[in-house]
Amino acid sequence: MVSKISELSEREFLENYDVNKYEHPSVTVDTLIFSVMDNDTSNYRKLPEKELKILLIRRKDHPYINQWALPGGFVEMDEDLDDAAYRELREETSVKDVYLEQLYTWGDVNRDPRTRVISCSYMALINGKNTVIRASSDARDVQWFSLRSKVIQENKTIFEKGYQLDKKISLELYCGDEKFSCDVLITKKKENEMISVTRKVLKSDGLAFDHSMIIYYGLERLRAKTEFTDIALYLMEQEFTLTELQNVYEVILDKTLLAANFRRKINMYVEETDNSTKDAGHRPARLYKHKQQKTYDFY
Repeated sequence: MVSKISELSEREFLENYDVNKYEHPSVTVDTLIFSVMDNDTSNYRKLPEKELKILLIRRKDHPYINQWALPGGFVEMDEDLDDAAYRELREETSVKDVYLEQLYTWGDVNRDPRTRVISCSYMALINGKNTVIRASSDARDVQWFSLRSKVIQENKTIFEKGYQLDKKISLELYCGDEKFSCDVLITKKKENEMISVTRKVLKSDGLAFDHSMIIYYGLERLRAKTEFTDIALYLMEQEFTLTELQNVYEVILDKTLLAANFRRKINMYVEETDNSTKDAGHRPARLYKHKQQKTYDFY
């Protein structure tokens, strides 16, 4: 028998490889599905207010039984990461035929109370109005939750070779009578030319695992891409008014935009149609559509 590994052929090495030589962390996938949807309004003369929403499932099993969480689960041994993300999303929410992009990989040692778990997160934008959701598999329920965020504390410390910025973020999630909040601490540190960012869940009442941290990370990425790409147009109906589109941008970015500046900015992404709105109680408004001259990766 050959004694030196370097003298083994590739086939011989693989045949004799000990798969238990290293410990095996478990791998999961978690998916953020964002949408912007109308809130109900009883005033037919008033345009419906829009809110940013995220899709959550209620867990059926321990740990965090009955708490809300992002759709996701364990990756099977014969399954690619992307395939696992699509499978878990379909099994737990019935959502399918969406374009998912990898967002970030989460690997804090104690992020899961069961064992060492590394999670690859994904993100997508969909038109929630036209999407049927239904809980199945290990999900007890699935619902769209309104999502709001705000900075509740910020502190910057300057030192000789750099600075440290601590930002405490509060996330509010609500759906009907269900309402809970989560606090996340984001620490950005610059020393010499090195910049590091750490994240920590301070409070997560009602939301499982470290999913509040994942949600906020995804929200920041969504806002950044909305500023510089046409990503928000993938949330729109086939035809829409510029006021409706501006409302979607404002909901995502959480700020008011000047109409003239906004229309100059998005002019390259939209084109006018021959159609106008015909809703009772409103003045007719020109309808536009997405040019789709170029597609952008979400991230």
